[in-house]
Amino acid sequence: MRYFSLNDRSHTSSFENAVVKGLAPDKGLYFPEKVVKLPASFIKDLQNLDKTEIAFRAIKEYVGSEIPDSDLIDIINETLDFDFPVVNITDDIGSLELFHGPTLAFKDVGARFMAGSLGYFIKKGNLGKITVLVATSGDTGGAVANGFLGVEGIDVVILYPKGKVSDIQEKQLTTLEQNITAIEVDGVFDDCQRMVKRAFLDTDITEKRKLTSANSINVARWLPQMFYYFLACKQLQEKDKKLVFSVPSGNFGNICAGMLAREMGLPIDHFVAANNSNDTVTNYLETSEYRSKPSVPTISNAMDVGDPSNFVRVLELFDNKYSSLKDALSGYSFDDSQTKKAIKEVYSKTGYIMDPHGAVGYLGVQEYLKGKEGYYGTFLETAHPVKFLDTVEEVIGKKVAISNSIKHLMDKEKKSLQISSYEDLKGYLLS
Repeated sequence: MRYFSLNDRSHTSSFENAVVKGLAPDKGLYFPEKVVKLPASFIKDLQNLDKTEIAFRAIKEYVGSEIPDSDLIDIINETLDFDFPVVNITDDIGSLELFHGPTLAFKDVGARFMAGSLGYFIKKGNLGKITVLVATSGDTGGAVANGFLGVEGIDVVILYPKGKVSDIQEKQLTTLEQNITAIEVDGVFDDCQRMVKRAFLDTDITEKRKLTSANSINVARWLPQMFYYFLACKQLQEKDKKLVFSVPSGNFGNICAGMLAREMGLPIDHFVAANNSNDTVTNYLETSEYRSKPSVPTISNAMDVGDPSNFVRVLELFDNKYSSLKDALSGYSFDDSQTKKAIKEVYSKTGYIMDPHGAVGYLGVQEYLKGKEGYYGTFLETAHPVKFLDTVEEVIGKKVAISNSIKHLMDKEKKSLQISSYEDLKGYLLS
């Protein structure tokens, strides 16, 4: 499988190069030269296959022979060594729980798969030391830090916006040390992302450090996110209803992976991009005009993105045809008060506790299903509610039990560098 740059289709790359470089030389996102079409017999037989075999079949052609099958299976086993249950909330709505991994967030899947792939390529070749430079609005940082912790030949530098991630999210990316450096930026997520993109263009830095990104712009972070759509459909095959997935959307890598899985053959009727007050894509779907805007802080902070990088991949999947995309995707935006209300109502009626991101997803699927029959809607519960204790406990009026995987972090000392400008970041990377 070759990958081309979405800025210049004449530039193509191997999977390995796309993983190691992160971005194309023209700073375009890499995209596979073709969408793999899986046999209908395979899709029909999902219920009888284990998750490793499903994931292997889903991603094998995108990796090709660049990682031997036995090593790829090892990477998949390490990536998927936790559960992905669909939990019924109502008769026609379920929660796909993606928070059972080590950092209690959906990004564990992409981060672990990328760490395994990049680690394999480093051991195989003479790549030298690689610096993973990444911006996070919340959960990416912890997942990347955990996934790459102690991986030989890799340094990790994580930028996050000061005061705009939860206490637990901050602990997860500032307490590990070893090969992990956390940098606290006086600004918002978009400022962090702009600094990272600028660093990749800065030859002063790239001549000294070999940089790659672990955001979902990297194909090894983006592609494996399709795994849990396959695993969800395996569980939902007996529903005998049209399937809708509502995805809390920030940088749009997650929903893009789901839409790719649909194009590969999964029987998903429709997607909902559930946004918080950062409604760039919601507005695009209403007007057909894409206008990025500065991000605004919300209680669902991992979605606080005003200019989602992966939306160009979503458009590519539909040949940049607005009408085709509209047939497959709806978008809704909800503010913090609506999010809190949803958390409270669902808990009061069912006892189920949603985190603020999952609550936005729930609102999205609830809105889409209004007046429709014969559908089953699944929203993605992308993070454990314990990661947002202040918000959740205030809304439901009850303490949320903290798991042992989080408890041990709370007494650890936070260690981060603080910067306020790109020149500060550049100075660190050159030091």
